[in-house]
Amino acid sequence: MKLPRDLSGQELVNALCRDFGYRVVHQAGSHIVLETQEPSPQRIAVPAHKALRVGTLSAILRSVATHKNIDRNEILNSI
Repeated sequence: MKLPRDLSGQELVNALCRDFGYRVVHQAGSHIVLETQEPSPQRIAVPAHKALRVGTLSAILRSVATHKNIDRNEILNSI
C-alpha cells in the first residue's frame, strides 16, 4: 500500500493509541512520545507536524510493525 502524503503526526498518534495499545507519555517540543508495554516495553517519538515526511512515516510504521509482529498495511488500514 502506498504511504499517505498528508498524514499528520497527531492523526498517527491517535491511530496508534486507539488500535495498537500505545499511550502518550509526554510531549517534548514538537515530538510526541508514545509508549507501550505489549508485548514488551517500547517508546517511539512521533513528530507533531502537519504532514509527516514519507521516510519518517515509513520508519515509524516499520518500528511499530516489527515490535507488534504485524504487517505494516494493518497499521495503514486503521488510519
